[in-house]
Amino acid sequence: MAVSKSRLRIKRGIRNKISGTSERPRISVFKSNSRISAQIIDDSKGHTLVSASSVEFDSKKKNTNIELSKEVGKKLAEKAIAEGITSVVFDRNGYVYHGKVQALAEGAREGGLKF
Repeated sequence: MAVSKSRLRIKRGIRNKISGTSERPRISVFKSNSRISAQIIDDSKGHTLVSASSVEFDSKKKNTNIELSKEVGKKLAEKAIAEGITSVVFDRNGYVYHGKVQALAEGAREGGLKF
């Protein structure tokens, strides 16, 4: 897997500053050229609490990756609230906060998560 060295350096810097707890877990975002996924992680226990991915949706219904990312964020928020999670820390995973990553974050906020 070809991962840029600069993104990995940025990712390490972000992870040194933030961590998910039981009270306030971490949203970790992963994106590829065609898919986006996010998971809510409790780093103190090392468990994934909730996850959502664009694979769950029929991508033919959505016109753009931005709209699909927003739907993934809303679905993640819906699942998190069902589990009793309302406040989280956002980890963009070294990606620029723009486009798909920003749309996912906005969808999660619209769904009811606070960060």
